[in-house]
Formats: sequence, C-alpha cells, structure tokens
Amino acid sequence: MPRMLDVSDDVRAEIGDEEADRLLAGESAPGSYDCTSCRTPGDCEQERTSTVLFVGDETAVLAFAHAGCLPSQVVKVTEEQLQGAVRSINADSARPQPQPQAPVPEQAVLGVTSGLVLIADELHPALVVEPTAPIVRPGTTGTGDDFLPLLIEQGFTPVVALSTAPAVLHGWSVLLAMGQLHAVLQPGADGGRPVAWWQAHQPLQVTEGWRTAAHKQQQVLMYAAPVGTIGRQPREDLLRDALDRAAAHGRLVAAALPLAGT
Repeated sequence: MPRMLDVSDDVRAEIGDEEADRLLAGESAPGSYDCTSCRTPGDCEQERTSTVLFVGDETAVLAFAHAGCLPSQVVKVTEEQLQGAVRSINADSARPQPQPQAPVPEQAVLGVTSGLVLIADELHPALVVEPTAPIVRPGTTGTGDDFLPLLIEQGFTPVVALSTAPAVLHGWSVLLAMGQLHAVLQPGADGGRPVAWWQAHQPLQVTEGWRTAAHKQQQVLMYAAPVGTIGRQPREDLLRDALDRAAAHGRLVAAALPLAGT
C-alpha cells in the first residue's frame, strides 16, 4: 500500500530529492509514529501524514505529524530548542513551566501563561501575555506604557467582557509542535514569511486538555494586558477572575490566532 505521506517543496529542498523519494517510497519513513503536534499515534499507511523538518543552527530533525494537525513544512528553531525537541521525542519532557519568559526588543520580558477559558459554555485554549515592565514605542523614550496601543495597531481589539470570543487576526498564528508551544508568530515585513513576535526560551509543554481544545478549534485566544494587571495566578479560575477585572477596567486586548500558521 502506498504511503500517505506529504513532503512539501520546502522540506524536499532541505533534505534533497533522493531522501524525499526514499520517504515517499516508504524506505525511511516509519509505518507508525507519534504525531509531533498532538503526540497521539499515527500511521503513514492508514492516514495522511505530514513531514515536518525542524532546522537548528547546526543540525536538523525530521518529524511526522497528522496532516490535520500540521502541514508539511520547515520550522526554524534555535539549536537549544532543537535539542529540547529531540529530548521530547525520546523521553518524557520535564514538568511544565506555567509562565515561561522571553526577551523582547524593548528590553522588557513577556510572561506567557496558558489556560482554558470558558466562553458561552465552551472551553477555549488561551494564552495570556503580560510584560514585566512598561513597553514603550520603539524609537521613543519615556515612562509611558504603549503595550496595548501597539497591539491594537496590529489588529488586536479591546475587551470589555469575556462573553464572546475575539475575532480571528489573520497573519498572526500560534506554533504548536511536538506537543509543545514554540512561538507566537506575526506577519513578516512587506508580507514576507512570518516572524516570531514571542518565542519560548525553551518549548513550553501545555496540558492535554489545552492541546485537545486547540486542535479541535484550530485556533488559540490570546489576551494581553499591561504590566501589573494579571500577575502570576496558580489556578485557571483565579486567572479568569484576573482577566474579568482587567476587561472591566479597560486594560485587556485580545485576538483569536490560527493554530500552526507558518
């Protein structure tokens, strides 16, 4: 039976025609695999499967995913992230970090927390972003905080209540691969390839319930608030209370971001 394997042009260009043909012929592709996105079993001979090539600074790792979870593509990551991805394939990953942090150009640090948010009797996967210091507009100085205005200019909308899900913001996306959160992507300059708006210092493992909801809805809700608004909340109910307060005080913006849109 022919393998139901998809090798994109980008992946073929990286691995070469010979290796791509060997994959398609079933000589080097596994019959069964764990999906690099949802981490559940897959079978190249029974269901459509995507080849996903993770490229680091010096090495690369070829992984496989359900076609419904990820398209065949090349994902560029740091060498540190790639080694972490290899460890996640070969062994159980470390305990999840509830609030990973990554530097942004303004020298502030973004805290990102994942959680499920209940809206109209349905659970939605969400990311809550809050910097540790005020964000000023690039090229300016001062003590103000332009974090929310900058996001509104990018298409995020103010939230007055968490009664409805925010609208989809096309061009932005959330990269979930190998069962872990890697980055929030924004459109590249002049419509070019998407670039990382936020990138995890090391891939963040999300809960199975969060991952399941994300794949079901094929999108993630992202909420953002200025420094000192949300804080580190140990439980999802407390996180929801903090989001409700932020919305009531006009200190919250949001958008729905497509999943894995690279």
